[in-house]
Amino acid sequence: MPAPRVSRSSRLTIFAAVAALAGLIAGPLVETRTAFGQGSAPAKRHALGLLTEPEYKSDYQHFDWVNPSAPKGGTVRLWAEGSFDNLNPFTLSGVAASEADSIYETLMTASADELNVVYGLVAEWASHPDDYSWVSFGLRPQARFHDGRPITPEDVIFSMEALKKANIRYAQFYKDVVRGEKIGPHEVKFHFAGPGNKKLPQQVAGLPVLPKHYWESRDLSKTTLEPPLGSGPYRIKEVDRGRSITYERVADYWAKDLPVNKGQWNFDVLRIDYFRERTAAFEAFKAGNIDYWYENTAKSWATEYGFPAVKRGLVEVLRLPHQRPTPMQAFAINQRRAQFQDVRVREALNLAFNFEEMNEQLLYSAYIRTPSYFENSVRKATGLPQGRERALLEEARKIAPEGVPGVVFEREFKQPVGGSPTQHRRNLAAASKLLREAGYTLAGTQLRSAQGQPLKIEFLLNSPSFERHTQNYSADLRKLGIETSIRVVDSAQYQQRVRTFDFDLIVSVIPQNSAPGNEQRLYWSSEFADREGNVNVIGVKNKAVDFLVEKIVFAKDGDELNTAARALDRVLLWNHYVVAQWNYPFDRMAFWDKLGRPERMPSQNPSFERVWWLDAEKEAALAVQRAK
Repeated sequence: MPAPRVSRSSRLTIFAAVAALAGLIAGPLVETRTAFGQGSAPAKRHALGLLTEPEYKSDYQHFDWVNPSAPKGGTVRLWAEGSFDNLNPFTLSGVAASEADSIYETLMTASADELNVVYGLVAEWASHPDDYSWVSFGLRPQARFHDGRPITPEDVIFSMEALKKANIRYAQFYKDVVRGEKIGPHEVKFHFAGPGNKKLPQQVAGLPVLPKHYWESRDLSKTTLEPPLGSGPYRIKEVDRGRSITYERVADYWAKDLPVNKGQWNFDVLRIDYFRERTAAFEAFKAGNIDYWYENTAKSWATEYGFPAVKRGLVEVLRLPHQRPTPMQAFAINQRRAQFQDVRVREALNLAFNFEEMNEQLLYSAYIRTPSYFENSVRKATGLPQGRERALLEEARKIAPEGVPGVVFEREFKQPVGGSPTQHRRNLAAASKLLREAGYTLAGTQLRSAQGQPLKIEFLLNSPSFERHTQNYSADLRKLGIETSIRVVDSAQYQQRVRTFDFDLIVSVIPQNSAPGNEQRLYWSSEFADREGNVNVIGVKNKAVDFLVEKIVFAKDGDELNTAARALDRVLLWNHYVVAQWNYPFDRMAFWDKLGRPERMPSQNPSFERVWWLDAEKEAALAVQRAK
């Protein structure tokens, strides 16, 4: 079932998948020798890296994973689910069109083949002092918006201020950025609230740069269907509200020949058609009306790729391993609901989830259950806490005794194992015991609180594709006496209800990164938990969590970072804020055989729009074959 969707554009903005949030990680900004926590003079650096040195030196010509001679041209047809009513990707209102952020450039941009490394784009270089109390950027003189006007320090400063005002998520993410300053015709400096945040320089490097002369007379917090002015490789060409959006490649794109872009953004036209649900879209793909398909459903992958075009070799089916950190895909439990504020109730919900049976019966045994918020990294908590980690947890417990359950020190967290009917019955019995301890009793077949209120759960979904999995889980919850319902709504209503916290349980994806930082505040901070539109959709308000998050943000070295992250992992897991689902370490895709791609795909993202191209000879041959 749905694995986390890969961000198509792989651009370094806060909202490239909520998720790209975790990709905006900073650290020592280096060109040659680097170690996390080492100081360095404020040198001008072409790339910013954390934990590892950037692979490419300042004289690089292009990334190794691109085809620098990739042909330009042609139209590629893609799809999106639902609808849209907005071309402004920076507001929390409305539903933004797919890829609406791709018309904007950022100061620096991520490499699709390296973790926590960004290279200069609008900014040719970046610099920061040893104490990380500020960062400065040197802007490329040739950087331009689509109307030909240069990108200036004033634009960069305006972007930071306007985004923080327009969107709570930017305000929270950049809250330690206190002031921007123009220090030269092409130089801008951002001052921080204090020293020691090693990630913040790179996070600022992910700032999308907006044209001040365009947006200062418009409200960035409002929706719009007027195509905004951008600076990236594509501009909006045509809009059919809610039905399709078409982007055209900018022929005189100012950055097309930069090493960071060589061999990329090859399609002349990107057309994205909207479908209300997946089935209709897949039929359009099978008919040749969509060119590329990223598959995120195990059942579909196992059963739906034997159609005639695949058998004839006209459609290629591909599974590629990736090295992205594992996100936490889960049923997120809304802590703002009174019935979920007791940890025993939340633990009972986890015990009732029979992943093993679901994986075998519905998921073709394709997945593994996700046991940690930092899975596939050295920050995953294992065993019992020892040494500095234990001391940190004890310190957190003194701050918030109720926020760090005593079991954190006594047992290693393990997801419950269902599978066999006998084991699952044991899990349900344990769940029933916890619910009784939480004050619920059975009245007939329904659980009621001491006040006589029934225990109810509504699952809010934005796609029918997850319905059968939720039905399976709901059936087991009903065995406990919990009244359940499933509601599938359109994307606009779904976003509005999540934005205003009007849900019980939703399917949520919390991405992680090999170097956690400020984005942890977005996920868990108490400060903004009840403000509409924030990323802490679960509504976690735990001062122990706040304490550990700040330890991550201001970690002095890799050991401190790892220790704080492991401690946070334990506290989150033992508080049972989510019912963890599953993950899959491959990208699955299918495409009509008229597309070209690099021989070596980048390890972090298949980057379809970024590095693929239309092969004219293949396209002609495909047309002949399809006519037969």
